[in-house]
Amino acid sequence: MKGEGAGRPAVVLLSGGLDSATTLGLALGQGYRCHALTVDYGQKHNAELDCAARVAAALGATSHRVARIDPGGIAGSSLTDTAMSVAKDRTDVEIGEGIPDTYVPARNTLLLSLALGYAEVLRALDLFIGVNAVDYSGYPDCRPEFLSAFENLARLATRTGVEGGRFRVHAPLMSWSKGRIVQAAMEVGLDPALTLSCYDPDDHGRPCGRCDACILRARGFADAGVEDPAIRKA
Repeated sequence: MKGEGAGRPAVVLLSGGLDSATTLGLALGQGYRCHALTVDYGQKHNAELDCAARVAAALGATSHRVARIDPGGIAGSSLTDTAMSVAKDRTDVEIGEGIPDTYVPARNTLLLSLALGYAEVLRALDLFIGVNAVDYSGYPDCRPEFLSAFENLARLATRTGVEGGRFRVHAPLMSWSKGRIVQAAMEVGLDPALTLSCYDPDDHGRPCGRCDACILRARGFADAGVEDPAIRKA
């Protein structure tokens, strides 16, 4: 609902991908004063960090901050471990089964914890994250149950929560298809060419077109009947 934020501050996790960028646009459209937070956790596809900065500026975030954490504790993922390769050309069945090698241990728990701490500093009660239904079948930290549990943790583990403040974790894309997300991106005025969804871009930041994220993104644009300008740019 437009105006729901009524000028309240909010922390929006912004990776530089299509989903998080669309989430930022939706939060801004609801009237929140959005402080975008990008986390550098040692991801090999770190070209997304530059994309996040461009998206935050283009959409008009109140501020944009990059938090850096030591990636040593969250190895064991093809997104962070140089000894592992990102899976390519997987079928729909393969994408839909099990937890993929791109799962980063406890990533969303870490990211939301950083967002929660930042929110306390800003005296904000609203956190936004761009998880959605296409993801949570494979990633356990993208499920609605996880977000609900994190809200409970925030109530118990923070000064704000103990003093009666109620944190909310907003996941506006949770039940949306990729096609609906693409449509929403257009509606909020996002230029998708500014975003990077690929898990294994080349040295120039161009998408591989073959990893799970590229396959799902391509499907979303096809379902929406829209050409992906990031592919055209590549």
